[in-house]
Amino acid sequence: MVQDEPNGEVVAASGAPGTKKPNFFARIALFVRQVFAELRKVITPTRQELLKYTLVVLGFVVVMMAIVYSLDLLFTWLAGTVFGVPA
Repeated sequence: MVQDEPNGEVVAASGAPGTKKPNFFARIALFVRQVFAELRKVITPTRQELLKYTLVVLGFVVVMMAIVYSLDLLFTWLAGTVFGVPA
């Protein structure tokens, strides 16, 4: 295990000659330390950001629903026209 200098992250030792692979438990410990290091980087959105993100997602869903609905109507009409029973 080597401490990465610029940002203080713990990383596995490089494949330099003469170094051997750490044992199973050392690799698990390294993984857990790296997970906690990544979790420290996570920032939670503010209330306004969360509201904005939610509205963007809901708007996107509504637009996609409208597109799918209009395509469904178009293909239903087209199938009825092509394969419909003559009047």
